[in-house]
Amino acid sequence: MLRAMIVEDSRLGRLELKSQLANIHHIELVAEAENLASAREYLQQHKVDVLFLDINLPDGNGFELLTELMPAPQVIFTTAFEQYAIEAFDNNAVDYLLKPITQERLAKACERLTKILASKDTADEAASVDELMTMEQRFFVKDGTKCWLIPLEQVERFESMGNYTQVHFDNKHPMLNKTLAQIEKRLPATHFFRVSRSYIVQLDKINAVQPCSSGGLELTMASGAKVEVSRRQTSLFKGRFAL
Repeated sequence: MLRAMIVEDSRLGRLELKSQLANIHHIELVAEAENLASAREYLQQHKVDVLFLDINLPDGNGFELLTELMPAPQVIFTTAFEQYAIEAFDNNAVDYLLKPITQERLAKACERLTKILASKDTADEAASVDELMTMEQRFFVKDGTKCWLIPLEQVERFESMGNYTQVHFDNKHPMLNKTLAQIEKRLPATHFFRVSRSYIVQLDKINAVQPCSSGGLELTMASGAKVEVSRRQTSLFKGRFAL
């Protein structure tokens, strides 16, 4: 059974989706929220496998919630607006359902969810046997016609690009055919830190830290690049360097 949460401001919308999910036997609805604040409160204490997430909510945008969750659950967007589809899939959405949602369309989205999670479990099992890399260890990257053997110690940051990851080192930015989560499993935690859903940075490559308006922190990296630490990760980051 997959644990699901609905985040939807319309009471009728929640009731309809709840009724449809009752016909999908491998999905268990464990929570509902009518706004971002209620969703945050629940998700701080409980784990869910999938969010059925509306985008336009009374207290903000559904995408805001995803940036705060580490790691984020799988997401199926439920919305009346077509224009957010590209951004949704940039955020690794399982599916994007336009209202009114039919039972058949919902069933297909849930079937896709099951396949994605099965594939993820297989990848996680394979990754679990991998040893942590050392900072001196080199890894191979091919991007187009160019190839590199990069020592891990040269990497300034890893940046998520959907199912790929961009490696930033020595003013070069090739792509790896791995997700950021897969890469994170092999990185030594003494040298690398996951600052948000999008970035992992090498701590030795941080030149400056300052607060930013979002409530998080802004890091200035050795290359001059600016990387934001999410609010959720900021407390962990501060604790890492506390006396």
